[in-house]
Amino acid sequence: MAQIVKRAFKFRFYPTDEQAAELSRTFGCARLVYNKALEERTRAYTLESRRLSYVQSSAALTAWKKTKELAFLNEVSSVPLQQALRHLQAAFANFFAKRARYPTFKSRKKSRTSAEYTRSAFTYRDGRLTLAKMDAPLAIVWSRPLPEGAEPSTVTVSKDGSGRWFVSLLCEDAIRPLTPTTKVVGVDAGITALVTLSTGEKIVNPRHEGADRRKLAKAQRGLARKEKSSANRAKARLKVARVHARIADRRRDHLHQVTSRLVRENQTVVIEDLAVRNLVKNHKLARAISDASWRQMRTMLEYKAAWYGRELVVVDRWFPSSKLCSACGTIQRSMPLGVRDWVCACGAVHDRDVNAAKNILAAGLVER
Repeated sequence: MAQIVKRAFKFRFYPTDEQAAELSRTFGCARLVYNKALEERTRAYTLESRRLSYVQSSAALTAWKKTKELAFLNEVSSVPLQQALRHLQAAFANFFAKRARYPTFKSRKKSRTSAEYTRSAFTYRDGRLTLAKMDAPLAIVWSRPLPEGAEPSTVTVSKDGSGRWFVSLLCEDAIRPLTPTTKVVGVDAGITALVTLSTGEKIVNPRHEGADRRKLAKAQRGLARKEKSSANRAKARLKVARVHARIADRRRDHLHQVTSRLVRENQTVVIEDLAVRNLVKNHKLARAISDASWRQMRTMLEYKAAWYGRELVVVDRWFPSSKLCSACGTIQRSMPLGVRDWVCACGAVHDRDVNAAKNILAAGLVER
C-alpha cells in the first residue's frame, strides 16, 4: 500500500531581470527581519530573562513596517518575512530542547539566500508558477514531472553561490514500498572505497574534490590576487563558487545512485554511527572525509529506507568493527589505519574493510 509523504522537487529556473531584482530584495528583507527579530529576542532573553514568542515577533514586524526607516519592507511579499520569523521560532525551539546551538545572525555573503512562499503567496496552474508581486510566471526547467495531480503547498526560491537560481516545490507524493526481499547487507564507509559491503564488494570513491583540486586551486589563487571589494574579485569569487558547485553536484548524484541501489537490493541495511565532526579533526584525513560525505549518505539512506519499506540499522560508533575477527570473535589490541590486510591467530586472513562490514552486519542483526 502506498504511503503519502511530503516530498520536495527542485528545479532550476531563469528569472527575468525584474524577477531577479524582486527576489533579491525579498532575500534581503527576509534576512533583515530574521536578524532584527533575533536581536530583539536575544535582548529580551539576556537583559529581561523573558522569551519572546512568534506572535510577539510578528506584531513587532507589523510595527517595523510602519516606521520610516523600514517602510521598504512593504515593497515585498509579506509571506517570506513571516516565514523567516517561523524559521527563527523553530531555531529557538531546537535550542531550548538542546538539539542545536543558539541561533546566529545571517550574513549577506555567507548565508544561503532563499525565500519561502506558502500557498497564499503563489499560484500554480498548468505547470506555470507565479509568485506574489510578480506579473509573469517563472521560466522553470521542468527536468522531471511532478506527481500526477500534485499541488505545491510551499515554494522555496534560492540562489546558490555560483549564481544559479532554484525553486523547490513541496508536494504530497504517493510512494509504493519495494517488493520485500530476504537480502541484508553491512556497510563500512571508507575513503579508498566509498563503501565496502559485507558481500566483499567495494564501491569506488570517485573523489570528486580531488579530481577538480587543480582547477579549484587555480580559481582560489586568482581570487586571492584580486583587490578586496573590487568587481574583479566578485568575478573571481564566482569562478570559485562554480567549481565548488560542480563538485557538490557530482558528489550528490553519485551518493543518490549508491544509496538507491543499497535500498533497492536489500531489505535491511546496517551502517556504523560515525562521529564525522570528530573525525574531520584529523587534519591529514579531513579533506578526504569531507569529500566522501558520509553524513549526507546516511541521511539519504534514512529517508529512502523509510519511503520504500526497508530497515536501516545503525551500530554504535564504539563497536570495534575493524579490530574484531569476523571468524572467531577475537579482538585485536590495535589496528592502525595503515593496516589494510591482517591475519588473525585463528588463521583467518582478513581484508580490513570487508571484515569490518561483516562485523557491522552481524552486530546490526543482533540489535534489531
